[in-house]
Amino acid sequence: MVKELIIEGYKISDNDPCYVIAEVGANHMGSLENAKQMFLVAKRCGVNAVKLQKRDNISLFTKTMYDMAYVNDNSFGETYGEHREAVEFGKEEYVELQNYAKELGLTMFATPFDIVSADFLQDLDMPAYKTASADITNTPLLKRIASFGKPMFVSTGAATMEDVERAYETIMPINQDLCILQCTSSYPVDPSEMNLKVIQTYKEKFPDIVVGLSDHQNGIAMALAGYVLGARVIEKHFTVNRSWRGTDQPFSLEESGLHKLVRDLQRANIAFGDGIKKPFDSEKKTMYKLGKKLVAASDLSEGHILKETDLAVKIPNDGIPPYEIDRVIGMKTTKSLMKDENISFDYLT
Repeated sequence: MVKELIIEGYKISDNDPCYVIAEVGANHMGSLENAKQMFLVAKRCGVNAVKLQKRDNISLFTKTMYDMAYVNDNSFGETYGEHREAVEFGKEEYVELQNYAKELGLTMFATPFDIVSADFLQDLDMPAYKTASADITNTPLLKRIASFGKPMFVSTGAATMEDVERAYETIMPINQDLCILQCTSSYPVDPSEMNLKVIQTYKEKFPDIVVGLSDHQNGIAMALAGYVLGARVIEKHFTVNRSWRGTDQPFSLEESGLHKLVRDLQRANIAFGDGIKKPFDSEKKTMYKLGKKLVAASDLSEGHILKETDLAVKIPNDGIPPYEIDRVIGMKTTKSLMKDENISFDYLT
């Protein structure tokens, strides 16, 4: 069985190109125009989807945490609640961004951090949903999102295999359109803690779903390595200016990085080929100039019995290949040969 997800007509499977999600998150800093700019640049880079985050802050945080002082270089308010509200979009902004994404031909969806936010997104008919690593144990939220019947991307940072199995077993009876993402919840993550081989573990453990990578490393090489290991969805944090305020900005890819990531993933998909070893037409010119053939080492008379010393291996490659030497030795010429003339079975007996 070929496992696959289909999102707005785009198929994700082991046999198809990588699906790239540009994680906008809160990097827009609460500005609708910034978000639109990010969508446009992401589309220009060739990604498949852009993703936001949605929180119902009043119900999500305890009053103590909501009212907690939060004054630092990345803060948009004096308290943590004010900060979170400042970067939150409501229905009007979401609808406008949905329409803009549609205009660009770009898929847009979001990560709900609570059931209120999940229902908010469901009312907007999101084409897919992602859950954050912190919700891998939040089975009530996983069940609610699964009930929407749309493709789900589930991040697994800081999880045990028991946590991942529990989430899988919670979702799959309700919704089989699932992708599990290997992830390490460090920002940015050190390459030594990415544990990319977990991608292979997930593919073996969950052979009936798509596997991907949510990559918090601040380069592009590890995502490509993840793709080679079997990840068919890559999520990367994205911004148009790392100097903007926000904790995610420093490790997010800017336009040049995101463009190179998409380019390299597309090249890798093509470069995999079909697994059949064969020469290509593009190699013929090279092999003519560098490959070898058997020729006469000196002038040879008709009726000469060929010895190894009568044969030489030379360029260009337009004659009998050198691996035929044992077959040629001991044969008799049926015509005289000049030095460097090709040895041919047409005049050997």
